[in-house]
Amino acid sequence: MTDIFLIAGEASGDQLGEGLLHALYQQNPHLQVRGVGGPKMRAAGMEIVYPMEELQVMGFIDVLFSLPSLIRRFYKTIDAILQAQPKVVITIDYPGFNLRLARMLRKKGFKGKICHYVCPSVWAWGKKRIQLMAENLDLLLSILPFEKQLFAATPLCVEYIGHPLVQKMVPQESSDSVVAFYPGSRTKEIERNFPFFLRLISSLQRDFPHFRYVVSVAQEKYRPLLQQLASSTSLELLSPVELQKLKPTLAIAKSGTITLELALREIPTVVTYAISPLDIFLAKHIFNISLPYYALPNLIARKSVFPELIGPALTDETLLQTVKNLILNKDACKAECQHLRSILGSENSNTRSAQLILTLLKG
Repeated sequence: MTDIFLIAGEASGDQLGEGLLHALYQQNPHLQVRGVGGPKMRAAGMEIVYPMEELQVMGFIDVLFSLPSLIRRFYKTIDAILQAQPKVVITIDYPGFNLRLARMLRKKGFKGKICHYVCPSVWAWGKKRIQLMAENLDLLLSILPFEKQLFAATPLCVEYIGHPLVQKMVPQESSDSVVAFYPGSRTKEIERNFPFFLRLISSLQRDFPHFRYVVSVAQEKYRPLLQQLASSTSLELLSPVELQKLKPTLAIAKSGTITLELALREIPTVVTYAISPLDIFLAKHIFNISLPYYALPNLIARKSVFPELIGPALTDETLLQTVKNLILNKDACKAECQHLRSILGSENSNTRSAQLILTLLKG
């Protein structure tokens, strides 16, 4: 008998799923949990239906090319849930896949509870998803403080649980000599962002020869690609654990969850996101995405905590100048990071989310 079916589709979801699983098992060691996840969720004890790596794509164009495979995985997941008949389905982030899955489960007559963990960016994509979630979900776990009010006009139960990174990421005394680079956790992200980083490092080495330049290898499977791209350099390629011990004084990071981690560690960061011109066109003119900020720390604080260079704003010249400006204004940036932590609060999100899910399980 399956109590809970969990679904994560990307690295950040795998990390959230790991923390949630540990909290669930701590409160009820006898839970039967299976689903779709990555290495962290597998290590936490979840039985895997298929690995989440088979779902990972980036950008509108990549999704189009991967659509046949994604559709097959979508229906494989539906069939696995209907066969297992879990009491609760928990979908973690990955809204393009997971919200459609919730709707299809209801169409197929699934009577169990459905909980979505991490509110999708309804403030970016418009209000259609709000109604979709209200119709198909029983519980929405929000990790950003401003999201609950967006659902005030619906009957959906929305709980702000705090952000799971608040407990894990603590401020660090930085080293004056380490500059860290985070090019992404997917092949396309690395291929698009890392060349900008390499050219930046070449420029910085002339002006700041005393700095030590290190690169985060988000997953070991990407090490060969990074080694190939950086073959003409002497850059250090480090695992996230190794890099975290170095306490960087400055970071340059591709937009994503890593930017919030860096903010909570009070590491001044320049945020980048190199995307194709076609993706930019689709985002603006087809999907009507227009935001004042894109980096998570900036969205939460509703002001610029970290400077960001997105799409056409990212050039070799703008990146170099922005990094130099941040070097001169590190203290002000750290103060903004401290304010961000106060906004997020101090609640243990894993414990709180596990409590809410177990209550849902009993209901």
